[in-house]
Amino acid sequence: MNTTAMASILVIEDDPAQLRLYSKALRGYRLTCVVNGTAALSSARESAPDLIILDHVLADGERGTEFLPRLKAVAAHVPIIMISGTLDIQGKLKALQGPQSAHYVLEKPVDIDELEKTVEVALTECGLGETIRVLQSLDRAEKRSGEEPDRRFTERLARQHELLKRLRGSDDRSNVSQLSRDFKVSRKTIIRDLRDLIQRHQLDPAVYPHWKDDLAEEE
Repeated sequence: MNTTAMASILVIEDDPAQLRLYSKALRGYRLTCVVNGTAALSSARESAPDLIILDHVLADGERGTEFLPRLKAVAAHVPIIMISGTLDIQGKLKALQGPQSAHYVLEKPVDIDELEKTVEVALTECGLGETIRVLQSLDRAEKRSGEEPDRRFTERLARQHELLKRLRGSDDRSNVSQLSRDFKVSRKTIIRDLRDLIQRHQLDPAVYPHWKDDLAEEE
């Protein structure tokens, strides 16, 4: 699989043994590892990841649950998997409830199969996928036509999300003409979508290294 096209995961964990486990289990993804919530906030501000794995007990006496609202403030669309061996039932429920909550809580010792499945679902269905479904629901409720800016924005975001899922699972570089046919839009639209994904650091430039030249030709 083309690793340059893989999703990025921010891992917030100070235990070297746990980090080795994540590196082995999630070797198909691009991992950025930090030891505390303060470093995580800085990393997320610089470049929002596709997923966050957050340990509850961190370096410097920090607690992952205390950083949930702050992480959501800088990356509200990014799904979060909380990892804990100390949270009781009430603590887990609190971490999973409300507008600034985690999507999942997994217990230590982490089951590798469960982690892999949870990461896959979180990347494809949670976060940005949820946001798109909310926007689509609002479009329907407001009866917005396809010509309205808000509706066009939702359609573009949904298309880009599908492009991400497709390209991250492919060994090939982007075939713009094929993508144009599959999504029933112009080549220029696809190139602009790929440009947006690359500039937002959601897609590695190696997946489509010639987007600037091709966009100039299309225009």
